[in-house]
Amino acid sequence: MQFPVVISIAAFLVVVGLVLVYLSVRVVQQYEKMVVFRLGRTSELMVRGPGLRFLIPIIDRPVKVDVREQFIEVPSQTTITRDNAPINVDFLIYWRIADPLKSVVNVAYFAGALQGVATTTLRAVIGDILLDEVLSKREQINEVLRVKLDEVTERWGGKVTTVEIREITPPRDVQDAMNRQLSAERTRRAVITESEGSRQAAINVAEGQKQAEILKAEGDRQAAILRAEGFSEALTRIFGAAKGIDQKTMALQYLEALKALGASPATKFVIPTEFTRLIEPFTGYLERGMGGRAGAAGDTDSQ
Repeated sequence: MQFPVVISIAAFLVVVGLVLVYLSVRVVQQYEKMVVFRLGRTSELMVRGPGLRFLIPIIDRPVKVDVREQFIEVPSQTTITRDNAPINVDFLIYWRIADPLKSVVNVAYFAGALQGVATTTLRAVIGDILLDEVLSKREQINEVLRVKLDEVTERWGGKVTTVEIREITPPRDVQDAMNRQLSAERTRRAVITESEGSRQAAINVAEGQKQAEILKAEGDRQAAILRAEGFSEALTRIFGAAKGIDQKTMALQYLEALKALGASPATKFVIPTEFTRLIEPFTGYLERGMGGRAGAAGDTDSQ
């Protein structure tokens, strides 16, 4: 055998060996699963996880499945609400593959199938809701869409995690009505705020007047108490001074008063009966004095 022929055969064998190695060795990434078809058949046991995997060349056919969460954008769809109002809605769908075997065997193109069923489901959901509810209950609509899509995609091995409506565009006349309603609402809030401010100001003024009246009444009461205490103290002092005045002093005071009356030009005088009782001691003194003088004069005559 000639040498060039040997080299050619060796090169051919090397190439065949490299091809066999390429066909029998696969590297599965951490975010992937590999479904292996052996002679056209597969099962749960033929699903491989991440790492270095070996296949039987020509007999095994691998299909890699990305199990990361992904999203698709559903373009704006024109739908009719329950009250026959046309609106445009576009939204996002976040999904992931939960069962790699079903996603390969049961559906040809999961993302496309999901987008198609999402448009029909959106029309069915919006068709059962009034326009006002569509505009005000976006979160509830998101949840209803997610549940319905998840039920459909379960047989395809997928899992719908989130549905987010990005924009809802109502008709032009509805937008104009909403703008007018918003303007009226702002005006109403402004009027309410102004009236609340006026009411609070009136309350504050009345409260201030009330506090002023209370303070004034308290001041008057304290002043009256002080005057009463001063008057009481004065009476106490007068009573204390009066207790030290005896009957003779009072009689002398009455005599001084009689002296003043005698000096007056009046011809009639009113004398209280208490005066006679007060001057009784003096009359006794006078009688004893007059009696003593008379006795002294008799003794002189007898001598």
